[in-house]
Amino acid sequence: MEEGKESLDHAVAANPPQRRFRMVPVRYLLPNLITLLALCSGVTAIRLALEARYELAVACVMLAVVLDAVDGRLARLLKGTSRFGAELDSLADFVNFGVAPAILLYVWSLNTLKTLGWVICLVLAIACALRLARFNVALDDPNKPAWAGRFFTGAPAPAGAGLALLPFYLGFLGLIDDGHGWAMVIGPYVVVVALLMVSRIPTFSGKNMGRIRGDMVLPVLGLAALAVVMLIAYPWEFLTIVSIAYLVLIPVSFRAHRKLQSAEVAPPADA
Repeated sequence: MEEGKESLDHAVAANPPQRRFRMVPVRYLLPNLITLLALCSGVTAIRLALEARYELAVACVMLAVVLDAVDGRLARLLKGTSRFGAELDSLADFVNFGVAPAILLYVWSLNTLKTLGWVICLVLAIACALRLARFNVALDDPNKPAWAGRFFTGAPAPAGAGLALLPFYLGFLGLIDDGHGWAMVIGPYVVVVALLMVSRIPTFSGKNMGRIRGDMVLPVLGLAALAVVMLIAYPWEFLTIVSIAYLVLIPVSFRAHRKLQSAEVAPPADA
């Protein structure tokens, strides 16, 4: 009996039981928690739209945009990036910036067009999904030049959602009296935004703005503080100006991309 017990003890010592759960560092959890908060905000926007509380619904989408900008930067800062986090972020982005804006636009305006309005909303959601899938695939491209990180291919999902909601901003400012009455204008505009998201047009990226020159710290902080104040005090005016400025900058980003691309492929000058 004793010999059997000793043999069992030696077997346990040689092969200790494995832990059922491994420890996960907190730095991996915080970015994913923010991503889930963004997802909650996007889904809440859908509920508020169904209750005709459109200003709060749009505000929830904008909150999701802010949280989406925070979670990725926090993950890189904490060195907590993971494949799970990337997949969760993409799924949340599809809901927040594809599904939620489409439903908001349909309930507020495009349902007047009946089936055509719903098709337009589907086009926006599908364009967001395709844009996110293409972005994830491009991350694994080893031949991507260093300067290409300054640009997105097409409008990113958060920017596309912000542009698609531009009619809401104008409506809240009183420039559009009724979304249903402007459906014939809003519908084609939403299609243009969807095409911009899946297009090959290069747009400026802010992901690589991690460092700034020392002499630019105070001006950048001042502009950031001013932007926050304007967003709080005059949200719809500020978002309208930002959306229009983004559209105006697209030709500028296209020219900058072409210039860098031409400089890369140009043959060296003869000595």
